[in-house]
Amino acid sequence: MADEQLGLGFSVPEVPKARSGGAAPPRALGDDETIDYITGQDILKLTEAERVRQHIARVLVHQYGINPDDMKRDYVIELPAPEGGRKTRKKVSIAIFAPGQPKTQEHLRRIVITKPRPRTGRTVTKIRTHEQAKSDIDELETLMTAAGPACHLGLWTDDIDLYFVEKVQRDDEGRKSRFEDRFRPLPNWPRGDDSAFDATGAASSLKEIRRADKYMLRFAFRRCHNYIHGNEGLPKDAAFWQFLYVLFAKIYDERRVREHGEDPRFRIDVADLVRTETTATGAKRRAGSPEVAGRVRDLFKEVKKFYADQGLFDHRDELTLTDPALTFIVGELAPYDLGSTDIDAKGVAYQELVGDNLRGDRGQYFTPNEAVKLVVDILDPQEHETVFDPCCGTGGFLRETLNHLLRRWQEEEGNGTFTNPQELARRMADHRRKLAAYADKHLFGADFDPFLRRATVMSLMTLTDTAGHAFHMDSLAFPDSHLQGNDEAMRFPQIGLGAVDVLMTNPPFGSDIPVSEDMILTRFRKTGGQFGVAYNWTRDKRTNELLRAGEANAVSPEQLFVQRAVEWVRPGGRIGIVLPNGILSNPGPSDEAVRRYILDQCWVLGSVELPVETFIAEANVNILTTLLFLRRKTAQERQEEIEFGAADYPVFMAVAEKVGIDRRGNKVFVRTPDGEIVTEEKTEREILRIGGVEVPREIRRREPTVDNDLPKIAEAYHKFKERHAHEFPWNAGA
Repeated sequence: MADEQLGLGFSVPEVPKARSGGAAPPRALGDDETIDYITGQDILKLTEAERVRQHIARVLVHQYGINPDDMKRDYVIELPAPEGGRKTRKKVSIAIFAPGQPKTQEHLRRIVITKPRPRTGRTVTKIRTHEQAKSDIDELETLMTAAGPACHLGLWTDDIDLYFVEKVQRDDEGRKSRFEDRFRPLPNWPRGDDSAFDATGAASSLKEIRRADKYMLRFAFRRCHNYIHGNEGLPKDAAFWQFLYVLFAKIYDERRVREHGEDPRFRIDVADLVRTETTATGAKRRAGSPEVAGRVRDLFKEVKKFYADQGLFDHRDELTLTDPALTFIVGELAPYDLGSTDIDAKGVAYQELVGDNLRGDRGQYFTPNEAVKLVVDILDPQEHETVFDPCCGTGGFLRETLNHLLRRWQEEEGNGTFTNPQELARRMADHRRKLAAYADKHLFGADFDPFLRRATVMSLMTLTDTAGHAFHMDSLAFPDSHLQGNDEAMRFPQIGLGAVDVLMTNPPFGSDIPVSEDMILTRFRKTGGQFGVAYNWTRDKRTNELLRAGEANAVSPEQLFVQRAVEWVRPGGRIGIVLPNGILSNPGPSDEAVRRYILDQCWVLGSVELPVETFIAEANVNILTTLLFLRRKTAQERQEEIEFGAADYPVFMAVAEKVGIDRRGNKVFVRTPDGEIVTEEKTEREILRIGGVEVPREIRRREPTVDNDLPKIAEAYHKFKERHAHEFPWNAGA
């Protein structure tokens, strides 16, 4: 068997040369610099305050459809002089002007104030009410007043707290105020320059909910969880599940509205945001809305009934949050249409919460997203193929399979071309139905940990509106696992042993968690005339030949999962599995026996060695791993090898040196020989709202180039596969 080692010492991208007669190219970036998202060109010092501002600038475009050409950074507003004092001038972080108008104060419509993210350390992050943030909101309101009558919307954020404010010039009876501006909180902003936005109405009215931007959805999820953890006093894991209960209620309510035309119940009015009550000491505190909270509790009761046959919930699943907490969460989530939000945005937001709150204690290391993408990209599951992960954890491989299919459909439909918003909505609804149908028929997961299994189900619900199929069972004991999901899994012949098309998994591994139950180990000895891996192994002292030395009493789980993965796929089925490097390189007889088993049963499609940073940042595990890709041999292929000897064929091999992050999880960028950060031009396609009309537009921006070998490896693999297709034994006679 020949192997082809691909050198991945990719050259540093060249900084573009100046065009003849044109402006000089943008220079490379220093460590403490970034490119302004508003202009797409200006190089700024990347302070903590600037980091928050750049996040919000991107959100203004992608979430609110505001044209970056109508924004200005650090716009100066002159404040009136206090009595006996002098006039002062203050900068607003981002000023937003009427579409296409000069950037002068008379055309100023909205202002944004961003502050550095506070250092929280290990303390619990508490979310402040409008009353508690009065001094910060006062600053915003003062600037809105000084900006003039046309400036009617404001936003203040420090990446933890977020406040929307509207300036109203009429009193509660609708009369125009004669003396001073009045302000009231909003649950959100309208898109673009939408003058028809009714800030007094429900935040979830169908005219106002919108697709969530990736950053804003992560922000909203994090704020909800922090509120429950910090303001309700629940432990982080308990706060996570309480938040998911409310999220399920939101998804269920959207489904009722979409499929049955019912009025939304997951909604909040502006007045509910500022309800307060007086404590015994005379202090003001958030009161919450009994009506809002009651509707959410009713929705969750219906959710439990709706999914009763899937075993998602039992009598212990109770929504115990207070009225203020439920009111706050509804205020955060109601403005968003999760059904039409990009599946990637939902997956990233969900996974961030999961990673912070659910950690396995049986050797499970959650697979980082970039590694998951590479596995799915290389195995390339098709729409008709069944995908299974027997150690699904929180469902990363299953989520990315859905993403993979969605990207393919979008490419087939001409993703690079613009379409009108109505057509876009129709396509998204069609994609959602297709994803749900695929998940129902072809997407399966299982896990020994009931909490992780349920997290997977809830993740699939968030992405597809259907719970899919994830089972609580011991995959090594299948089909005789004593856990409740075993019998349910048996109802699906497409995931029977020897039936799966594509298996992707990151099994628990480690010698400190060996499998010792004889009932399980028996399955991994001699089966179907073939010897398995659950033996003690030694070598003949004279010939060095590998010999069985009796039945093993304990075996590392990763060794058993290699055999189980092979047994689970059909002949010709494909496998992607994360393994510790030792199993592929240790000279010991037990690891060599596993390698012999692999070569006897499978063709090796490829292997990708990962750097230690891959898992150390997200899972806090200092271990070197390899992604191994296999194709199970057919009976005929194995017989031909017995008769004619082992076939010689090319194998893709790569070593990833960079995965986009360092050991602390910070992004790593491509650098010039002088150590400066290289940038690249990216084109984003977005629908802006200009003059009340949705306008498709391309937005070009320069961004730092992330130093990540994995996308390059995926590209190299596909070229390798195409170049050597005629040499692969499984293609013989094709």
